[in-house]
Amino acid sequence: MLPVVALVGRPNVGKSTLFNVLTRSRDALVADMPGVTRDRHYGICRLGERPFVVVDTGGLADTEEGLAGLTARQVELAIAEADLVILVVDARDGLLPTDQAILERLRRTSKPLLLVVNKIDGLDETIALADFARLGVAKPLPLSASNNHGTRDLLEAVDELLPEGQAEEISGEDEGGVRVAIVGRPNVGKSTLVNRLLGEDRVIVSDVAGTTRDSIRIPLERDGRKYTLIDTAGVRRRGRIEDAVEKFSVIKTLQSIDAANVVVILLDANEGVTDQDAGLIGHALDAGRALVIAVNKWDGLKKYDRDQCESSLARKLVFVEWAPRVTISALHGSGIGELMKRVNRVHAAANKKLTAADLTRALEAAYAAYQPPLVRGHAPKLRYAHPGGSNPPTVVIHGSRTKHLAESYRRYLENFFRKRYKLEGTPIRIDFREGENPYAGKKNVLTEGQQKRRQRMIRNAKRG
Repeated sequence: MLPVVALVGRPNVGKSTLFNVLTRSRDALVADMPGVTRDRHYGICRLGERPFVVVDTGGLADTEEGLAGLTARQVELAIAEADLVILVVDARDGLLPTDQAILERLRRTSKPLLLVVNKIDGLDETIALADFARLGVAKPLPLSASNNHGTRDLLEAVDELLPEGQAEEISGEDEGGVRVAIVGRPNVGKSTLVNRLLGEDRVIVSDVAGTTRDSIRIPLERDGRKYTLIDTAGVRRRGRIEDAVEKFSVIKTLQSIDAANVVVILLDANEGVTDQDAGLIGHALDAGRALVIAVNKWDGLKKYDRDQCESSLARKLVFVEWAPRVTISALHGSGIGELMKRVNRVHAAANKKLTAADLTRALEAAYAAYQPPLVRGHAPKLRYAHPGGSNPPTVVIHGSRTKHLAESYRRYLENFFRKRYKLEGTPIRIDFREGENPYAGKKNVLTEGQQKRRQRMIRNAKRG
């Protein structure tokens, strides 16, 4: 296991900025306001002599009521699993009582500790560091995370304090396996579902809408298979998105859909399918992602309400009728096993290997069973097909007059391929290619139509 380094401190001291610098990523959401980070966020730093797992945590406040208390619990869990803790303070704010309280809390854990004085740019380092001398830490490290100043000294100090004998192998944030993004509106139960799958309170669950602000990636091994769960921020209607942090949260959610192999759209059985749900499904389709519809809070419905909900789902999800639907209770765990079976099946379908020979035979069978409507007296010709990629499965069809194919015929071919290859839960893309005219650019050469007309004229002349 790689050693673990936790970043701890007050809100808005620059922990997430430092996390992004150390991991060379933009995974952590950064904004110039306190309380943006709430859950633990993991990444791997490979900049020093030895790689290590770095954990970004939410800011510790003076109170531990409500969300602040839930955030503090996540920080405690990060400290407990850490081999080294980095206390980040703000040089511009100077030493505050909260910094002293956090340091006393860390000292009681007996964990190796580094003090990093961030936002040092533009200040006299000697004066800024002197303000924190009262903390009694031997060697505070000056840093400007936003300008990447002082990072090398920090990495050297970290390397000196990391435990010896740790194996250099991926842990914590190993993204092997199937990437599963769980998306939906606020308060539909996404974080509850993640915790249920993991069997622990890994992410914060609260009745307050918008508790999850960032996209959190968490490794999971279940029934011998590896996954990376992506818990995302709830997405509201665009007209209700006001502050900048929520806008960035929505962007991170949409990016998580693009990065996923499978998208689980979580619906609230009490509310059915809203326009916002349909919009999220549409984004998953545009991204070409395999899709599972999970209807949460099913256990709380009476039979009549369940029948009404199923009828509404069938009507409003007709545009993705190929996507499997699973009813679950994230709180009590019912339906979770079936949900993961569906995730595995749609992932396998999205990555199914197809061959040109078999696709061409399937195309011939589809064409023989139902030919496309005539275009100006001529039927479009579909000659052969070959695979164009996977996730989603893409079929490239070559022929003539394909630009004039009716949309209904395109849907017919999609449904034919879906049924033939059992492509459950994945979009199918069909790319039509026009064959080149072999007579293009050649003079005194009759086209196929001209040759036929000439032959008819000759036959008629002979009869006359």
